[in-house]
Amino acid sequence: MMTTTLQSFLADYASRGNDVQLAVAGTIRQLAATAVKVKELIGAGPLPDELGARRGSNGEGDDQKGLDVKADEMFLAACREARVAAYASEERPEALLLDEHAPIAVAIDPVDGSSNIDTNISIGTIFSLLPTAGVPGSNPAAPFLQAGHRQLAAGFFIYGPQLALALTLGSGTHLFAYSPAHGAFVLTPRAPQVPERTQEFAINMSNYRHWDEGIRLYVDDCLKGREGPREKDFNMRWIASMVAECYRILTRGGVYLYPGDKRRGYRDGRLRLVYEANPVALLIEQAGGAASDTLNRILDLEPESLHQRVPLVFGASREVNRVTRYLSQPSSIAERAPLFNRRGLLRA
Repeated sequence: MMTTTLQSFLADYASRGNDVQLAVAGTIRQLAATAVKVKELIGAGPLPDELGARRGSNGEGDDQKGLDVKADEMFLAACREARVAAYASEERPEALLLDEHAPIAVAIDPVDGSSNIDTNISIGTIFSLLPTAGVPGSNPAAPFLQAGHRQLAAGFFIYGPQLALALTLGSGTHLFAYSPAHGAFVLTPRAPQVPERTQEFAINMSNYRHWDEGIRLYVDDCLKGREGPREKDFNMRWIASMVAECYRILTRGGVYLYPGDKRRGYRDGRLRLVYEANPVALLIEQAGGAASDTLNRILDLEPESLHQRVPLVFGASREVNRVTRYLSQPSSIAERAPLFNRRGLLRA
């Protein structure tokens, strides 16, 4: 079987495109080369104090470790070597102008799940590529205030047992694994396809008491298993690393929930729309799944600010749509109504 590397995959994509696609391909090559260096940094053993220790907080109040800052610097340097107009990162309060004549902008979460560094759990890098819009020279944040469906490409690197890349260029989602033997990312044989049904969900149950009633009812019905209104047993997962959760869903299905809740600062969720929710939503949709803020399609939301937070539900389309019904139209969940008992008209 012929091996398809990321380089050849991107070369084929760029050969059939225009100047923007050339810039997209070149930028992803730079990001991939940098991800290998980040993986080497993480895999060298226990992180030195300057990388593993808490360094304070970013502009949004989240804990910031040395690895967050170092990875951000490395990916920024990579974007300076590509044709990137503006760069926005979770680790920086404002977007940076790199080249106002370049055709694309890069939004990135350099280290997703950095709270897991000390416990040796998979972490990752999430990125989104957008067309330049507005006037980046006077407002570098302008390209990032576009709805997610305008993304040119999106993906994430996951630093786990394998260094892997999930990537979409707008025509399907593809998985690559880094092969030391080839010195390159190699395309896996089968493109991921998220089944529309699932019996596995991921949510942080410790926040149960803070959720809105609709989310509690949804989880309650899953936990009741075969004897409950869903008439099937569910498995529950929670890794606290969204890239790890998303990779699992891309490879075997499931649904992930990080809803807003009643705690101070959590009403609008905690994940960032521009560089977390949007790229993950595009990857999931391109693999046949769905993603919402519990009520609306993520990719239709117009960002109001660079670091805007949103609730996020993604994965199996039937489950994502069901969560929306629990929150917006609870009376339509027929199997919860005594009239239908366990003969729900809308069972999935």
